Amino acid sequence: MKKIMLLALSVTVLGACKDTADRAAVIEDTRKATIDSMKMEVAKQEMEEKRQRSIDSMKQVADAKAAEAAAKASRPVVINNTAPATAEQKRKGWSNAAKGAVIGAGVGAVTGAAISKRKGEGAVIGGLAGAGVGAGTGAIIDESKKKKNNQ
Repeated sequence: MKKIMLLALSVTVLGACKDTADRAAVIEDTRKATIDSMKMEVAKQEMEEKRQRSIDSMKQVADAKAAEAAAKASRPVVINNTAPATAEQKRKGWSNAAKGAVIGAGVGAVTGAAISKRKGEGAVIGGLAGAGVGAGTGAIIDESKKKKNNQ
């Protein structure tokens, strides 16, 4: 009888230990699923808020255009027989000094790297020297063009 009681007690204790581990795993899985669903819900809310902000901004633009159209409609029309001044502004490009500096820096860097034993150091020194010479040459060209245009 003692052996049967000891055996029953052992089975009960071992069964209870296994059940606790399974319950902990189930609880952990449930918690992870809950957290994941909460994250998905937060992401849905954020997307809805972004969508609503877009809709609101489009409504504001539409309202502004409608107000502008209404303002134009209420203004008196003035007929002016003079031709409007169409002075096209010329787009400014790079100056010759800037072009010379960029070209000089490139050529100087390549030449410095090719000549020097220390490639990186030669490229830096050559690039700086080339940029200086190119900028100086470009500035001279700019000055001569300015003088030519003034005459």
